[in-house]
Amino acid sequence: MNTEIDLTGKLLIAMPGMGDPRFAHSVVFMCAHSPEGAMGLVLNKPTDDLHLNDLMEQLSITIGAEMLNRAVHFGGPVESGRGFVLHEKGYHSSISTMVVDDQFAMTATLDILEDLAQGRGPLKAVIALGYAGWGPGQLEAEISQNGWLTCDAQPSLIFDTDDVHKWEAALKTLGVDALALSADAGRA
Repeated sequence: MNTEIDLTGKLLIAMPGMGDPRFAHSVVFMCAHSPEGAMGLVLNKPTDDLHLNDLMEQLSITIGAEMLNRAVHFGGPVESGRGFVLHEKGYHSSISTMVVDDQFAMTATLDILEDLAQGRGPLKAVIALGYAGWGPGQLEAEISQNGWLTCDAQPSLIFDTDDVHKWEAALKTLGVDALALSADAGRA
């Protein structure tokens, strides 16, 4: 019996009581998941001190007024100085875009920021610095210890829901009320 699960293109929803405070109440989009490990982007934690206009200014890229206060998210603790853009599948970087599934893609090259600034980028995107990474079996262990719930990724939840509401909205896709969750895990 094959018990491997592939969470590529799914969402992880942090359970209350998550041991790592960086992931408390987080929603993570899984860009890749295999027996070798997993990589995802936290979608609902905008950085407090950095907006897209600040980032673009550091990169000497001029942006339009519509992008001035767009959020840059804490994508995770790994490679926190590297940028990642989760976007709708219709956009493809001329350098490199990783197609995740039939709805989503991820680009981590500078040209996507230049395309966004010039209005040629994806219409829907989440910009993040860093990513969340797991070694072989690590994510599966965290799930078995009730650290995460999983659900399907919906473009409206990812791109159109306010960051402050994404965690509860993701739970609602499973029919779970956030108030009903306990931080204490149990075993039958």
